[in-house]
This record gives sequence, structure tokens and C-alpha cells, in this order.
Amino acid sequence: MPFFDLPLPDLRRYLPERDEPDDFDAFWDRTLDEQHPHLRAPSFEEIDAGYTQLVTEDVTFAGYGGHPVKGWMLTPRHLPGPLPTVVTFIGYGGGRGLLGEWTALPSAGYAHFVMDLRGQGAGHRTGDTADGPLAGPHAGGFMTLGVQDPRTYYYRRLFVDAVHAVAAARSHPAVDPARVVLSGGSQGGGITLAAAGLVQRSGSAAPAGAIVDVPFLAHMRHATEITDSAPYAEIVRYLATRRNDVDAVFRTLSYFDGVNFAARSTVPALFSVGLQDDVCPPSCVFAAHNHYAGPKQMKVYPYNGHEQGGAFQDVEHLRFLREVLGQ
Repeated sequence: MPFFDLPLPDLRRYLPERDEPDDFDAFWDRTLDEQHPHLRAPSFEEIDAGYTQLVTEDVTFAGYGGHPVKGWMLTPRHLPGPLPTVVTFIGYGGGRGLLGEWTALPSAGYAHFVMDLRGQGAGHRTGDTADGPLAGPHAGGFMTLGVQDPRTYYYRRLFVDAVHAVAAARSHPAVDPARVVLSGGSQGGGITLAAAGLVQRSGSAAPAGAIVDVPFLAHMRHATEITDSAPYAEIVRYLATRRNDVDAVFRTLSYFDGVNFAARSTVPALFSVGLQDDVCPPSCVFAAHNHYAGPKQMKVYPYNGHEQGGAFQDVEHLRFLREVLGQ
């Protein structure tokens, strides 16, 4: 994929007008208030996965509507708590995967909570969490599932799951609740932006930081206009059939757009972008970054696409974690 978006100097200045409904905050306050009765103590069941230097636990917590959501919890076996902790959200189509995929951060001295994704987990990683009843016609995938109304949209459930995942992680006896960083790439980056803003609205303390790699679900209408790659192509395919629904669909999506959450997130954040990324175009990533309300850093990979920095970005993660968590 060659360079197709704005030049880097223009990307750094790119600050599009936000498409935000007047009742954005009221919608999310109401959503979070409705979910309080469904909160309950999570379960952590230790399992022997063969990693002798780690404590590995199978997690179940109550997500949206009280639905059971799975996760993993990994902690260094021989380090005393409470520990600085990373809560990770997964990219599109993936689930919590296998425990061996998550041993790096505990090896560096962090507790690591990995949230499974409802209804996903048949893509690049396996998953174990079901979604509730599906809502209305949609064009495959998850981008248009329930998009007829923000109250039924798939990501309303998933973002609530993410808020509850942070609470579940903080309840673990090995975790220092004041030193929790949220992280994710692609869809996981979009979930991180939402959770960073919504955790505080739920009445909990703000996280200590956020790692937002190549965020999906940001500047979504613009994305459908400049890339034909999945998953944004699901929206295009849906609207190609439902020609009269364009305004209604983008109104729903505006309640879930990472640019609007970025404007409400104030914790220190590390972003990354690949300038040849046709899945999450650079202008969409920079729109979220440039609207971000808190201290922020951007790591740019000029000759990479959606994979962005890969293992090089993992090194940046550790540097950032030391900065914000003091580990």
C-alpha cells in the first residue's frame, strides 16, 4: 500500500470538526447507570498452563446486562503486590486467545488482564464469550450489528464490557487500583479510547494511562470515504443496500466514535500510526490523537501499514509504562 492519505505535516495539524450528538454524555451516563445493578464480583480461577513463573487465571466477570464475559489474568508469581497492571482489549475479530500469547508483560513485572470480546474470537485469536440476542439486519461482522439505534448497537454492549473489565481487574488482590493502564490496537485501540473516558463517568478513578495503537472506530464517516478495506467496508456494503439509512447510521456511529471519546480522555496516552495503513487510515488516527484532551505522544511508522511498529512498538509500550507507572 503506497502513501494515500495526507502528508505527515498536514496529519499533525489535522483537526476535523467532531460529529457529536447533543446528548452524547447523557446517553453514556444513562447507559452506565442502567448497568450498575448487573455488577457483581468477578471470579478468578487459577489454572495450570505450564508457565511456572506466572500465576495464570481464568476470569469471568459480568459485562453488559450481566452477561458473563471471559478474560485472562496473568501475574508474576514471585513479585509481591499490589502490582502495576495493564488491561488489554483485542483487535477486530479476535478474542482472548491462549495464555501463551500474553506472557511478555508479566515477565516485565506487570499484572496483565486480557478481556475477551463478546461474539468475536473466530478471527486472528480464539474467544469464549457469547453475545446476547442479535439486533436487526446487518452486513456481516459487527460494524452494523444493531446500528439502527444506538441503544441496540453492538459496541454499546462491548464498551460497557470494557468498563466492567477495568473494575474486575482492579478488584484482584494482586492489582494496585491506582496504577492501571488501558491498552489495545486497532479495535482494541478504539475500545481503549472509549474506556478511558467512560471509566471516570462510571464513578471510578481514572486509569493511569492509555496505549492506543492504530485506533479503529475513529473518524468513522471519513474512513468510509477514503478506504475500501474491511471492517469499514461493512458500513459501505450495508449502506449500498439501505440507501435511505445513511444519516441514521452515522448518527448512531457518532455515539461510538473514538474522536468524541478522545476529547473526553485526559489520562496520559501513547498513540501509534502506520502511514500506509489502509485499515485505520492515518488521518483517522490523527483525528483522534489531535482531539485527545490529555498529555499525548504519537509514534509514527512511515513505511508500515496496519501492523505499525510490531515488536518495535512493544518496546515503546514498556518505556511508556515505566513513565506512567514507575515500574
